[in-house]
Amino acid sequence: MTGAYTQAADLLEKAFDAVKFCEIKDRKILCKLIETARSKTSKQSGKLSDTSLGRDIVSIQKKIDQSIAKCELRKQSIPHEISYPPLLPISSKVKEIRRLLSTNQTLIVAGETGSGKTTQLPKICLDAGFGFRGLIGHTQPRRLAAISVANRISEELRSVEGGVAHQVRFADTSIDKSFLKLMTDGILLAEVANDPDLLRYEVIIVDEAHERSLNIDFILGYLHQLVRRRPDLKLIITSATIDVVKFSAHFNDAPIVLVSGRTYPVEVIYKP
Repeated sequence: MTGAYTQAADLLEKAFDAVKFCEIKDRKILCKLIETARSKTSKQSGKLSDTSLGRDIVSIQKKIDQSIAKCELRKQSIPHEISYPPLLPISSKVKEIRRLLSTNQTLIVAGETGSGKTTQLPKICLDAGFGFRGLIGHTQPRRLAAISVANRISEELRSVEGGVAHQVRFADTSIDKSFLKLMTDGILLAEVANDPDLLRYEVIIVDEAHERSLNIDFILGYLHQLVRRRPDLKLIITSATIDVVKFSAHFNDAPIVLVSGRTYPVEVIYKP
């Protein structure tokens, strides 16, 4: 065994250990490149020279460094302190949701209208440490809702420009440092064609699941299969009126979080 072989093996082992710090979408291809280099190095161990050692490993290390740099760029865009409006009912469930996210792959959140689930759930995901090795994707059934929710969350987080992005038909504001993307359910469904494993995403939040449109039904069916292939993906399904027991059973007895709503007094005035 030559000194070049030993050096190559050590460098590839270090590269493999560094993959876990890369973007989720890069990990699979990086692991393949490392395995290919290991196989090539092993076959040539008796005649491996310092010259042949360098090219593949340097290329792999460069790709790893670029991927880690993107993660760091996104991490720097995420606010260090995240607060929750005390008047919103979901604020009392932050610790519970964060704990369940860390121990479960799928979570069902049933929150009545006015509970704050739409704007606060992405913030809870950020608070739990998600969002910098992959996007937090948040679907809305309508374009206007996707844009307005993105603007609201960005305002609450006081995030840098581009940190909270939205994508609807003919408009995509996401950039390399984006950590949260609001989009219509049709956009997410279209992404499946080019990215079957949705590797750009670390968390996917399907909001307004009770609407049961064709797009939402397709997405839920697809995600039900995807979570089996991607154990690193977190899935949150939320709605005001879904049958939480049936949804939980369908997603392997996923835990359920119930959040009360918030109502306002209504005064009825009769005109003579």
